[in-house]
Amino acid sequence: MGFFSRFLIPNPSPVIYSSMVAIGVTVLLIIVGLTHFKKWFYLWSGWLTTVDHKRIGIMYLISALLMLFRGGVDAVMMRAQLAVPDNKLLDSQHYNEIFSTHGVVMILFMAMPYIMALMNFVVPLQIGARDVAFPRLNAISFWLFFMGAMLFNISFVIGGSPDAGWSSYFPLAGNEFSPHVGTNYYMIGIQIAGIGTLMTGINFLTTILKMRAPGMTLMKMPMFTWSALVTSIIIIFAFPVLTVALIMGTMDRLFATKFFTMTEGGMDMLWANLFWVWGHPEVYILILPAFGLFSEIIPTFSRRNLYGYRSMVASMVFISIYSFFVWTHHFFTMGQAAYVNSIFSITTMVIAIPTGIKIFNWLFTMWKGRIRFTVPMLYSIGFIPLFTIGGVTGVMLAMSAADYQYHNTMFLVAHFHNVIIPGVVFAVLGAGTYYWPKMFGFMLNERIGKWAFWFLTIGFCLAFFPMYITGLDGQARRIYTYSESTGFGPLNMISFIGATLMAISFVLIVYTIYYSIRHAPRDVSDDPWDARSLEWATHNPVPEYNFAIIPQVNSRETFWDAKYKGHELFKGDYEKIHMPNNSGVPFIMSCIFFVFGFALVFSIWFLAIIGLIGIFVCMAHRSFEIDHGHYISVEEIKETEAKFGGVNKWK
Repeated sequence: MGFFSRFLIPNPSPVIYSSMVAIGVTVLLIIVGLTHFKKWFYLWSGWLTTVDHKRIGIMYLISALLMLFRGGVDAVMMRAQLAVPDNKLLDSQHYNEIFSTHGVVMILFMAMPYIMALMNFVVPLQIGARDVAFPRLNAISFWLFFMGAMLFNISFVIGGSPDAGWSSYFPLAGNEFSPHVGTNYYMIGIQIAGIGTLMTGINFLTTILKMRAPGMTLMKMPMFTWSALVTSIIIIFAFPVLTVALIMGTMDRLFATKFFTMTEGGMDMLWANLFWVWGHPEVYILILPAFGLFSEIIPTFSRRNLYGYRSMVASMVFISIYSFFVWTHHFFTMGQAAYVNSIFSITTMVIAIPTGIKIFNWLFTMWKGRIRFTVPMLYSIGFIPLFTIGGVTGVMLAMSAADYQYHNTMFLVAHFHNVIIPGVVFAVLGAGTYYWPKMFGFMLNERIGKWAFWFLTIGFCLAFFPMYITGLDGQARRIYTYSESTGFGPLNMISFIGATLMAISFVLIVYTIYYSIRHAPRDVSDDPWDARSLEWATHNPVPEYNFAIIPQVNSRETFWDAKYKGHELFKGDYEKIHMPNNSGVPFIMSCIFFVFGFALVFSIWFLAIIGLIGIFVCMAHRSFEIDHGHYISVEEIKETEAKFGGVNKWK
């Protein structure tokens, strides 16, 4: 019994017990459903073993939607707790766990996979490639992310959730102040997922640099591909720092090393520096692809070329470089010298300039355009004013002297969400609607989608704008309750109402998907939006090989020019196409990583050793495996193309 006692929740509650039941019932229903409909082989052969970048992108998308629900429930619970003074809905420990997991889930396990979903599905199509550079590595990247996310998420039903905040500062995250295993889950779950993300960065950097279609120079690439390239470079430089910090934190907790202790030569501020050297570039890992998505949507629905292409590229590169020179603004109040704060105050203000350039370029793209107010365009238009407000408040926080007033208040919470929700969530929801017909072969219902947009936008404004006021009035963040005498009650109630409207918008998004699956027509054209880039030049749904003939690129608006200026896009005849084989090794290896991580969380050393051996066995198997892929014959290509009307329709 003593062995199993370590798995118990240290602070159980009815909510956690009901979650346990819900998880158990859900798993049982999935097993029964797969067995009843005889889908086990389809699941294994079609999805668990796939190396197709399109299917991997869809799995990222499903994971992101699940994590949006998980993190959204945490958010509503926090706002419900703060809706009225002296509320007893949550105790302090449960509240600490909720806001700690909310940040991690939303940033690393919702926003990141949503971005990775779109990168996986769209980038190879935009550059005219048939797959990514390393398909097997792409599969292990997804499964490591997924297993890291699952390991982190089981914490609240087995052993207890992390409670030291999403940034997990030491010494609060040390064994003295966080004695249960929640922070172990944090250190190890994020580390496993982060290894997968690092692999993705390497894979897409190689793919974009080496696999572009003939004629597609760097300055002819679509803007989303540019954003994916720059993001991949940031990932490659930033994520190793996080990996090192998490290894050091894990060693402090499991092996009593002293990297981040305040005694015996350790330094708690070392964690803060390492975390934010990764953490602030991480913000741009999310934002830059979102900028790329807006740069695809706005020209399409304005029916104009993107204004200022070169300045957009230059500003993106500038942002990626400067993102590594602003991290100290996250701890202006932690005792740096005045000249250090001054330097980082200046760099933080300077990085706003290239972002402003982008805002004006999008506005000039829409200027005199024939705008169609579709769901993707509504998200893009709504993003501009809301994100600008978030950026302006960021410049306020960049003033180190004023930051002493703003930093530990709800003002900062409002600013951060004012950047991330319009900047990232609006982008992925808009782009998800935009690319949905290419992913699944049918359109999402526009009417319900517009209702979801307005609920989200109005709910966002109600939820976060009052926080600017309460923050300036002194309401501290990370505090689970407050007295009636503070006067924060009415504005916090408005925030709760806004959070409820945002939750309704999520329900509407899910209903949109359900309704469209049931009722949307399946005769959607290959190019339903009259778009401009190469991903719309292939068939709908996209064949395994993407393009029967590799496209020839001769302009930035290649597909648009093929449709309206008579440019020849596909030249030559069909040839057999080499494609990679599916493999179960990435999935199996990630499952072993999960077991290895779980064993480390609970210090089950014999199981950890077995897991480590299993990981090396999988690596050795891949090293000696002989797998040359397979060829799709010309006859198969002709048969597939005939179903879609042939490749030459864009000539």
